[in-house]
Amino acid sequence: MSHDDHKQMKIFSATGGAHLAEAMCKHLELPIASATVERFPDGEIIVKIDEDVRGRDCFIVQSTSMPVNETLMELLIWIDTLRRASAGQITAVIPYFGYARQDRKDEGRVPITAKLVANLITAAGADRVLCMDLHAAQIQGFFDIPVDHLTATKVFCDHFATQDDMQGDNMVIVSPDVGNVKVANMYAGLLDAKLAIVDKRRDSGSEVVSKRLIGNVEGKVVLMVDDMISTAGTICEAAKLVTEHGATKIIAAATHGVCVGPAVERINQSPITEVVITDTILPDDRLDGLGDKLNVLSVARYLGEAIHRIHHHMSISALFTRGEGPKK
Repeated sequence: MSHDDHKQMKIFSATGGAHLAEAMCKHLELPIASATVERFPDGEIIVKIDEDVRGRDCFIVQSTSMPVNETLMELLIWIDTLRRASAGQITAVIPYFGYARQDRKDEGRVPITAKLVANLITAAGADRVLCMDLHAAQIQGFFDIPVDHLTATKVFCDHFATQDDMQGDNMVIVSPDVGNVKVANMYAGLLDAKLAIVDKRRDSGSEVVSKRLIGNVEGKVVLMVDDMISTAGTICEAAKLVTEHGATKIIAAATHGVCVGPAVERINQSPITEVVITDTILPDDRLDGLGDKLNVLSVARYLGEAIHRIHHHMSISALFTRGEGPKK
């Protein structure tokens, strides 16, 4: 990158984005911008920026994952700090967008927290947002500022295209629930594989009951794709079902490895052979319990490329080849 870029573009790393920001800066051959985050004894957060940002293009990297309220509040404080320091443009880079599942009123007297979060980020002073594989594509419309929506599809497809046992007729893409059929169908097209669907009935928030399989998986390698693995109930039930129908190997792939509560234990007790996630969420010790089953792909170069394009007013959609875009 040119010397001018070093002066004009600043990438800051918040607590939940440190692992990605460093790798992004390395890819862009930029130094990470200097700032400190401190916590007062009562838990209040203060951010201090240690270099001049007046009129500069500033990016703040923060996944709002666990503890979600802490990371979200920290992001808002970062945005406010940059705005008050007269940053030229502030882009909130949110690889994992917390509260994305509260995106509609599916019963009476419940909030639409994803919209509230969008309002908070806008009110804090962000000029634009860069997200990855939002749980619901319409969240882009909750913002009145530009949102660039990336997908990890390319990262996954590049990885799976190199796996020998996943070529041609040997592989079936399985949608673990009916809601994810569009995404699974896209993967089937990109990887030239067949498609099967699990018709799932949910009894309550934590209890998942799977019913039947539409499609054939006998003697096949199954790839299940989702945007996130949370408690892993859905994919583990789906894995049992495809095993009963003769699948020989099961790979679960998800952009966001939220993996909370019983997730690790469930995956270990399930017939899932491998879990492939990306590093949108800061890795922690809980996932170590998956041992050799876990494979983490990095999205840092990809995010770095997106930031480079935003800075230079270039197209983001040009990052996707035809058919690889985020879910609509």
